[in-house]
Amino acid sequence: MPPKRPARPPAPAPRPRPARQPPRPAAPSPPPAAKAVRPPFRPGADDVLSLFAVAAPGLEKLAAQELRALGLEAKAHSGGAAFSGRRADMYRANLWLRTASRVLVRVGSTYAGSFSELRDKAARFPWEAYLRPGQAVAVRVTSHKSRLYHTAAVAERVAGAIGDALGQEAVLQRAASAEAEEGNAGGNAAGEAAAGPAAQLVVARLVDDRCTLSVDSSGALLHQRGYRLATAKAPLRETLAAALLLASGWDKQAPLVDPFCGAGTIPIEAAWLAQNQAPGRARRFAFMDWPDYEAARWAALLAEAEAARVTGPAPLILGYDRDAGAIGAARANAGRAGVAQAVQFGEQALSALQAPPGRGWLVTNPPYGARVHSGGDLRDLYAQLGHVLRAQCVGWQAGFLCGDQALARASGLRFDLGRSLHLLNGGLPVDFLQARVSAEPA
Repeated sequence: MPPKRPARPPAPAPRPRPARQPPRPAAPSPPPAAKAVRPPFRPGADDVLSLFAVAAPGLEKLAAQELRALGLEAKAHSGGAAFSGRRADMYRANLWLRTASRVLVRVGSTYAGSFSELRDKAARFPWEAYLRPGQAVAVRVTSHKSRLYHTAAVAERVAGAIGDALGQEAVLQRAASAEAEEGNAGGNAAGEAAAGPAAQLVVARLVDDRCTLSVDSSGALLHQRGYRLATAKAPLRETLAAALLLASGWDKQAPLVDPFCGAGTIPIEAAWLAQNQAPGRARRFAFMDWPDYEAARWAALLAEAEAARVTGPAPLILGYDRDAGAIGAARANAGRAGVAQAVQFGEQALSALQAPPGRGWLVTNPPYGARVHSGGDLRDLYAQLGHVLRAQCVGWQAGFLCGDQALARASGLRFDLGRSLHLLNGGLPVDFLQARVSAEPA
């Protein structure tokens, strides 16, 4: 009988199942990472800035000469003079330049083949050194051989980039064109920027898809010295008047005569030049609203300018015009400029001119038909000008603006064409012609 199989051990009792634990609460999601904020950029007083003195056509070399006289290396280019310097040099250029229209500070330059690329790259520039969040901006755009040729769209993207960089949308205002500014010789409310009192002018220049962005440090154009509130027919800008004096080679000692002085701009600028007065000493500038403005440094430059004024014997400066209203305006302007005692104005016709004895200079802006209506033949006036010079001013240096070569020839003067300047006056092409007066006509 086969053996019996051992009995199976009893099955173990089932383990009691542990009580189901409630599900653990999910770990809270980490808060979204805060957008990195770029630390504010503050250029130091000794940091070198890339600068450009804007000048009207024909005045670029004179602006470069002025900058070199201030101890700055400058090179003339079309539209102005490029130079580099520290913050104090930028202040000094605005204070002393007589022939430039404004001083630009380069913020940055980048390739931009699309609007999105322009906005993204421009937002990386150090705008916080020149603007405050939410400040109004006016963007002036020029575009040459570039894909981004729609100037209004470029201005919108630049303003957007500024808002991106500063964390608050920039208010975009309309900027006057450079041509409109240069074509308007009137207006002299120094301290009010061309784009509006609160708007910072930004200049965007695109060439071959590279965009260079600059900010204007001057505000109101530099010809606005603050004294020419009264005007006459065909006003002459202060920058152009100063340029004529510098180009003439006047030695600031010999007599200077302007027989068509109008509102007195040439004689007043001559008095400031002879006294070595800084033309920007009594006005405001855009850089005074920048976050890094150093009021103490500006005050020190003003003190230096005051100490540099020439207080010795003044040269004889004469201004004449046949229009009594113009002479009244000239005297009022001279009073505001602080040179009422340095310039003698008189109401008289060209034929009554009595030149001082000895050598001297005649620098003037006679009527040339395009801006001043004259019922008579202007050739007779220019012939009379030549006759008076040969009778009264032999050996003198004579220089005058003229927009018509036929009128210039009517004067009978022998012009030194190598010293001529091709300029714009009120948007009109003119020449500054110079001659040494001889007794015989050409």
